[in-house]
Parts: sequence; structure tokens; C-alpha cells
Amino acid sequence: MKKLISFIKKEFYHILRDPLTLLIMFALPVILMSILSFAVSTEIKNIPFVVLDQSRSADSKELIEKISANAFFELKGNMETDKEVESAFRRNSCSIALVIPSDFGNAALHSGVSEIQVMVDASDPNQASTMANYLQAEINDFQQHKNTTTDLKATIKTEVKMLYNPQMLSTYNIVPGLKGMVLLLICTLMTSIAVVREKELGTMEILLVSPLKPQIIIFAKAIPYLAISIIDVMLILLLSNKVLEVPINGSVGLLMLLALEYIFTALSLGMLISTITQTQQTAVMTAGLGLILPSLLQSGLIFTVENMHKILQWVSCLIPARWFIEALRDVMIKGLGFAVIWKQFFILLGMCIVLMTVSIRNFKSRL
Repeated sequence: MKKLISFIKKEFYHILRDPLTLLIMFALPVILMSILSFAVSTEIKNIPFVVLDQSRSADSKELIEKISANAFFELKGNMETDKEVESAFRRNSCSIALVIPSDFGNAALHSGVSEIQVMVDASDPNQASTMANYLQAEINDFQQHKNTTTDLKATIKTEVKMLYNPQMLSTYNIVPGLKGMVLLLICTLMTSIAVVREKELGTMEILLVSPLKPQIIIFAKAIPYLAISIIDVMLILLLSNKVLEVPINGSVGLLMLLALEYIFTALSLGMLISTITQTQQTAVMTAGLGLILPSLLQSGLIFTVENMHKILQWVSCLIPARWFIEALRDVMIKGLGFAVIWKQFFILLGMCIVLMTVSIRNFKSRL
């Protein structure tokens, strides 16, 4: 029994002497519960929508006011033409457009049926269905209210048009997100052990006495993974388009440029982890649990960022995968250009520069 107690004490001492292990054991459950509790939500709030009111009648204005008053919707503007509605979608200014025809009020008087067109951004099919159902419920409630307060019994017929993904295929939403996670896994996880492996093998001394500068060593270790990642990007795009049948509606050159920037960012992040850890096991745990899991939950791959708690929305701004997946969906699925994704592009560029700079400065010039 004494020997058993001695071994138990020894194991406790090992754990207590390792701050990173203590951090993982005590902080990780709290962090995961916080993220999952606030991030996992099927509700969609503050849905941005625009209106093309060609009727400009009292009924149409009442309908617009009713929808705007709902907490699930946020009116972004009144459009004048179909081109303005299309431009709003291309700028990502709205997720839904409500088009009210010119005979909205008169049609109810003559035929008892009024028609409304609802245009929905269906690049995320699950979210699109939820948004369409929310709006349909508001329209039905408006119809019921009018029928009970007036002698006229009218029916509002809603025509729903799904943009970018009319077949409502889930692969249109999942595939771009998986690309971001796969590249993050390959680049960050593999490079996170690049420097620390030299420490464990005892070959770090050879590198440190070489005439190469720290930045040259860092770049030399990153280049092989960069070449492999570029090949992976090409294979992923080919698989997505030919096997999974996800269209590439935007510029392939812009996609490759965006992917190259994201790869550099992920490699820089992996190098930073590699320079601050002492063992390969610690590096893998830091890259896996501390980076990949939050990226999976807060990048927008599974749960919509806008539906999360405000604090988690701010935290998600620090996750490179969020910006890459957003830009990738806009280019690949919606066919948009650099004029729309410039924000995501320069955020990733800034992250890449900061991470690479910190990695180089953190690289020890001596043991």
C-alpha cells in the first residue's frame, strides 16, 4: 500500500509541476462548456432583410412594419429596383429580400389572393430554411390579423426563391467549411512539431550554431509544408467540384490566392506553437485542443457566428478559419470577387504577418 501511495504522490507531483497540463485539465472543461452553451443555438436573430415595395399601399407598409418590429429581423433598406436587390445580396448586405408587387392591395380586393416573393440566400441551406419559415410565419400572422379585423378574406401566396443553392444541398455549405478545417489541421498540426522535434532529437544545437538566421530557419521549415498544402488545396478543389459536385462560381485564381494566404497564416500559427512548447506531445495537444476545437465551433462551419453571445463573437474574430470560410463561400458558391472579400483578405494577411513576426522573435537564438 505504501508503494502505491508513493507512486500516486509521484504522479501528482508530475502533474503539479506542469502548468500546461493543469491548464488543460481545469480550464478546458470551463472553456468548452462556455463555448458550447452560448454557441450551440438553432435560433437565428437579427436577420438582415431588404424590401422592394412596388405597391406602396397601406397594407404593404403595415406588413413591412410588422416584420421589422420582430426581433428576428432587421430592416437594412428599401430598394427601388431589382438590380438594387441583387446588389444587396452580392454585397452580403442582406440574407432575405421581400418583393411586394404593385397590385398587392388590389389583388386581394378582386381575386382574394395576393402574391409576395421572398428571396433567400441559400448558401447555408439549414439557415435558409429557418429564415424562410420565420418570414412565412410573420406573413401568415399578418394575413390572419387582416382577415379578423376586416370583412375581406384574403390569402397571401408566398413564392420563395432560394438563391445560390436552389436544390438546398448541404454540401454547398459544408464543403467550404471543411476545406478550412482540413488545411488548418494539416498546416498547424504538422508545423507545430517542426521546431520542438529538433529539441527532442537533440539536433537543435546544430541549427543554432549554423550561420543561418532565425527567420531563415523558420522559413526553411515552413516551405516543405507549404508545398504539400498547395497540392492538398488543388486536390480538395478537384474533389469538391468533380466528386461532390460543388460548383466553383468564382475566380479560381482568387480562390488559390485566398488559400495560399490562409496556408501561410496556419503555418505561422503552427510555428508559433512549436517555438513555445518543449515536447511534441504538448505541441500536438496545444494545436489540437487549444486551436482546432474552438475553430470547429466558432468559425461558422457548424453554428452561425451572428447567433452566438457577443463575447464569443469577439473571440471568433481571432480565429483565422472564420475569415477564410466566409471568404471561400462568397467566392466559391456565390461567385463574388475581391471587392466583397477584401475585409477577410486583409484580416488574414494581418494575422499572418503578426504570427510570423512573433514566431521569429520567439525562436531562441541559443538553448
